[in-house]
Amino acid sequence: MSIISEVKCARCDRKYSGVRSRCPYCGARRIGRGKFSEEPDTSRGKMLIGILIMAVLVVAVGVLLFTAPTTPPYQEPENGVRDPSPGIPAGLDDSGNVTVSSNYTIDPTDSPGDDAGDDEEPVDETPPVEIEYLEITYTNRKTTDFSVKVGERVPLRVRIEPPGSADSNNIEWKSSDDEIFQVVSMDGISATVTGIGIGQATLTVIVEGKEETCIVRGTRP
Repeated sequence: MSIISEVKCARCDRKYSGVRSRCPYCGARRIGRGKFSEEPDTSRGKMLIGILIMAVLVVAVGVLLFTAPTTPPYQEPENGVRDPSPGIPAGLDDSGNVTVSSNYTIDPTDSPGDDAGDDEEPVDETPPVEIEYLEITYTNRKTTDFSVKVGERVPLRVRIEPPGSADSNNIEWKSSDDEIFQVVSMDGISATVTGIGIGQATLTVIVEGKEETCIVRGTRP
Protein backbone atom coordinates (compact mmCIF):
# COMPACT_ATOMS: atom_id res chain seq x y z
CA MET A 1 0.00 0.00 0.00
CA SER A 2 1.41 3.33 -1.02
CA ILE A 3 1.97 5.88 1.74
CA ILE A 4 1.18 8.79 -0.61
CA SER A 5 -2.36 8.67 -1.78
CA GLU A 6 -3.36 9.21 -5.35
CA VAL A 7 -5.85 11.65 -6.70
CA LYS A 8 -8.00 11.45 -9.75
CA CYS A 9 -7.85 14.25 -12.30
CA ALA A 10 -11.30 15.77 -12.66
CA ARG A 11 -10.53 16.61 -16.28
CA CYS A 12 -9.01 13.45 -17.77
CA ASP A 13 -10.04 10.94 -15.04
CA ARG A 14 -6.47 9.66 -14.68
CA LYS A 15 -4.85 9.07 -11.33
CA TYR A 16 -1.59 10.65 -10.24
CA SER A 17 0.37 11.18 -7.06
CA GLY A 18 -1.19 13.46 -4.48
CA VAL A 19 2.03 15.40 -4.05
CA ARG A 20 1.60 16.95 -7.46
CA SER A 21 -0.30 20.17 -7.84
CA ARG A 22 -1.01 19.58 -11.52
CA CYS A 23 -2.06 16.58 -13.55
CA PRO A 24 0.99 15.20 -15.37
CA TYR A 25 -1.25 14.07 -18.22
CA CYS A 26 -3.44 17.07 -19.09
CA GLY A 27 -1.82 19.80 -17.02
CA ALA A 28 -4.98 20.71 -15.07
CA ARG A 29 -4.21 22.47 -11.76
CA ARG A 30 -5.50 20.70 -8.71
CA ILE A 31 -7.28 22.87 -6.14
CA GLY A 32 -8.71 20.08 -4.00
CA ARG A 33 -9.00 16.38 -3.93
CA GLY A 34 -10.09 15.41 -7.40
CA LYS A 35 -10.87 18.96 -8.44
CA PHE A 36 -9.13 21.25 -10.90
CA SER A 37 -9.23 24.93 -11.82
CA GLU A 38 -9.32 26.28 -15.36
CA GLU A 39 -6.65 28.89 -15.95
CA PRO A 40 -8.08 32.20 -17.06
CA ASP A 41 -7.83 32.99 -20.74
CA THR A 42 -5.93 36.29 -20.96
CA SER A 43 -5.48 36.36 -24.72
CA ARG A 44 -8.47 38.70 -25.25
CA GLY A 45 -7.18 41.20 -22.68
CA LYS A 46 -3.72 41.13 -24.24
CA MET A 47 -5.22 41.80 -27.64
CA LEU A 48 -7.18 44.81 -26.32
CA ILE A 49 -4.06 46.23 -24.68
CA GLY A 50 -2.14 45.84 -27.96
CA ILE A 51 -4.88 47.64 -29.90
CA LEU A 52 -4.90 50.47 -27.36
CA ILE A 53 -1.12 50.90 -27.59
CA MET A 54 -1.28 51.00 -31.38
CA ALA A 55 -4.03 53.68 -31.27
CA VAL A 56 -1.95 55.86 -28.93
CA LEU A 57 1.07 55.58 -31.24
CA VAL A 58 -1.01 56.53 -34.31
CA VAL A 59 -2.41 59.61 -32.53
CA ALA A 60 1.08 60.68 -31.37
CA VAL A 61 2.48 60.39 -34.90
CA GLY A 62 -0.43 62.43 -36.28
CA VAL A 63 0.12 65.20 -33.73
CA LEU A 64 3.84 65.37 -34.58
CA LEU A 65 3.10 65.61 -38.30
CA PHE A 66 0.59 68.43 -37.91
CA THR A 67 2.66 70.47 -35.43
CA ALA A 68 6.04 70.10 -37.14
CA PRO A 69 7.32 73.33 -38.83
CA THR A 70 6.83 73.42 -42.58
CA THR A 71 9.99 75.40 -43.31
CA PRO A 72 13.51 74.72 -42.03
CA PRO A 73 15.20 77.34 -39.81
CA TYR A 74 17.19 80.01 -41.59
CA GLN A 75 20.84 79.23 -42.24
CA GLU A 76 23.35 81.63 -43.71
CA PRO A 77 24.05 80.37 -47.26
CA GLU A 78 27.59 79.62 -48.28
CA ASN A 79 27.48 82.01 -51.23
CA GLY A 80 26.90 85.01 -48.92
CA VAL A 81 23.42 85.85 -50.23
CA ARG A 82 21.21 86.48 -47.23
CA ASP A 83 17.53 85.68 -47.00
CA PRO A 84 15.57 88.63 -48.46
CA SER A 85 12.91 90.46 -46.50
CA PRO A 86 9.26 89.29 -46.65
CA GLY A 87 7.60 90.28 -49.88
CA ILE A 88 10.76 89.95 -52.00
CA PRO A 89 10.41 87.24 -54.67
CA ALA A 90 12.87 84.52 -53.79
CA GLY A 91 13.38 80.79 -54.00
CA LEU A 92 15.93 78.00 -53.62
CA ASP A 93 18.28 76.69 -56.26
CA ASP A 94 19.29 73.05 -56.70
CA SER A 95 21.92 73.42 -53.96
CA GLY A 96 19.46 74.83 -51.44
CA ASN A 97 20.86 78.37 -51.58
CA VAL A 98 18.57 81.39 -51.49
CA THR A 99 17.99 83.02 -54.86
CA VAL A 100 16.42 86.42 -55.49
CA SER A 101 14.43 87.45 -58.53
CA SER A 102 16.52 89.26 -61.12
CA ASN A 103 14.01 92.13 -61.05
CA TYR A 104 14.93 92.95 -57.46
CA THR A 105 18.30 94.26 -56.27
CA ILE A 106 19.46 93.94 -52.67
CA ASP A 107 21.68 96.66 -51.28
CA PRO A 108 24.82 94.86 -50.00
CA THR A 109 25.23 97.50 -47.29
CA ASP A 110 21.72 96.87 -46.00
CA SER A 111 21.41 94.94 -42.75
CA PRO A 112 18.50 93.50 -40.80
CA GLY A 113 16.70 96.17 -38.82
CA ASP A 114 17.55 99.02 -41.22
CA ASP A 115 13.88 99.36 -42.09
CA ALA A 116 12.83 99.85 -38.44
CA GLY A 117 12.84 103.63 -38.77
CA ASP A 118 11.20 103.90 -42.20
CA ASP A 119 7.93 104.99 -40.60
CA GLU A 120 9.52 107.97 -38.83
CA GLU A 121 8.75 111.44 -40.08
CA PRO A 122 11.48 112.85 -42.34
CA VAL A 123 13.71 115.51 -40.84
CA ASP A 124 13.40 118.91 -42.44
CA GLU A 125 16.90 119.69 -43.70
CA THR A 126 15.94 123.04 -45.26
CA PRO A 127 18.46 125.65 -44.08
CA PRO A 128 16.95 128.43 -41.92
CA VAL A 129 16.22 131.78 -43.57
CA GLU A 130 18.72 134.41 -42.50
CA ILE A 131 17.52 137.75 -41.10
CA GLU A 132 18.25 140.57 -43.54
CA TYR A 133 16.80 143.60 -41.80
CA LEU A 134 15.66 144.80 -38.34
CA GLU A 135 13.96 147.99 -37.19
CA ILE A 136 12.18 149.23 -34.05
CA THR A 137 8.77 150.72 -34.78
CA TYR A 138 6.29 152.93 -32.94
CA THR A 139 2.76 153.08 -34.38
CA ASN A 140 4.10 151.10 -37.37
CA ARG A 141 6.79 153.69 -38.09
CA LYS A 142 10.51 153.24 -37.69
CA THR A 143 11.96 155.09 -34.72
CA THR A 144 15.58 155.55 -33.71
CA ASP A 145 15.04 158.31 -31.08
CA PHE A 146 11.97 159.07 -28.95
CA SER A 147 11.02 160.58 -25.59
CA VAL A 148 9.09 159.00 -22.73
CA LYS A 149 7.76 160.83 -19.69
CA VAL A 150 8.29 159.49 -16.18
CA GLY A 151 5.49 157.00 -15.55
CA GLU A 152 4.48 156.89 -19.22
CA ARG A 153 4.32 153.61 -21.15
CA VAL A 154 5.21 153.41 -24.85
CA PRO A 155 4.35 150.26 -26.92
CA LEU A 156 6.99 149.22 -29.46
CA ARG A 157 7.45 146.45 -32.00
CA VAL A 158 10.35 145.01 -33.93
CA ARG A 159 10.05 144.51 -37.67
CA ILE A 160 11.97 141.57 -39.08
CA GLU A 161 12.68 140.97 -42.77
CA PRO A 162 11.97 138.56 -44.28
CA PRO A 163 8.85 137.78 -42.22
CA GLY A 164 8.97 134.47 -40.36
CA SER A 165 12.74 134.28 -40.43
CA ALA A 166 12.99 134.44 -36.62
CA ASP A 167 11.39 132.68 -33.68
CA SER A 168 9.62 135.06 -31.28
CA ASN A 169 11.16 133.11 -28.39
CA ASN A 170 14.61 134.19 -29.56
CA ILE A 171 13.90 137.95 -29.35
CA GLU A 172 15.37 139.93 -26.41
CA TRP A 173 14.79 143.56 -25.38
CA LYS A 174 17.30 145.40 -23.17
CA SER A 175 17.64 148.79 -21.45
CA SER A 176 21.11 150.25 -20.96
CA ASP A 177 19.94 152.08 -17.79
CA ASP A 178 16.96 150.87 -15.77
CA GLU A 179 16.93 154.18 -13.86
CA ILE A 180 15.97 156.03 -17.06
CA PHE A 181 13.51 153.49 -18.49
CA GLN A 182 12.58 149.84 -18.21
CA VAL A 183 11.50 147.58 -21.06
CA VAL A 184 9.27 144.52 -20.75
CA SER A 185 8.83 142.02 -23.61
CA MET A 186 5.20 141.14 -24.29
CA ASP A 187 5.37 138.37 -26.87
CA GLY A 188 8.87 138.76 -28.27
CA ILE A 189 7.75 140.87 -31.23
CA SER A 190 6.14 143.50 -28.96
CA ALA A 191 7.53 145.29 -25.90
CA THR A 192 6.57 148.12 -23.55
CA VAL A 193 8.93 150.91 -22.45
CA THR A 194 8.13 152.60 -19.10
CA GLY A 195 9.70 155.95 -18.17
CA ILE A 196 11.49 155.82 -14.79
CA GLY A 197 13.69 158.92 -14.62
CA ILE A 198 15.09 161.88 -16.49
CA GLY A 199 18.01 161.32 -18.81
CA GLN A 200 19.07 159.32 -21.86
CA ALA A 201 19.63 155.59 -22.37
CA THR A 202 19.77 153.07 -25.21
CA LEU A 203 17.12 150.51 -26.08
CA THR A 204 18.47 147.39 -27.79
CA VAL A 205 16.55 144.55 -29.43
CA ILE A 206 18.48 141.35 -30.17
CA VAL A 207 17.11 138.80 -32.66
CA GLU A 208 19.16 135.62 -33.09
CA GLY A 209 22.47 137.46 -32.84
CA LYS A 210 21.45 140.57 -34.82
CA GLU A 211 20.91 143.88 -32.97
CA GLU A 212 19.02 147.13 -33.52
CA THR A 213 19.21 150.14 -31.16
CA CYS A 214 17.15 153.20 -30.36
CA ILE A 215 17.77 156.28 -28.17
CA VAL A 216 15.21 156.73 -25.38
CA ARG A 217 15.02 160.16 -23.60
CA GLY A 218 13.39 160.30 -20.20
CA THR A 219 11.55 163.58 -19.53
CA ARG A 220 9.46 165.11 -16.77
CA PRO A 221 5.77 164.23 -16.69
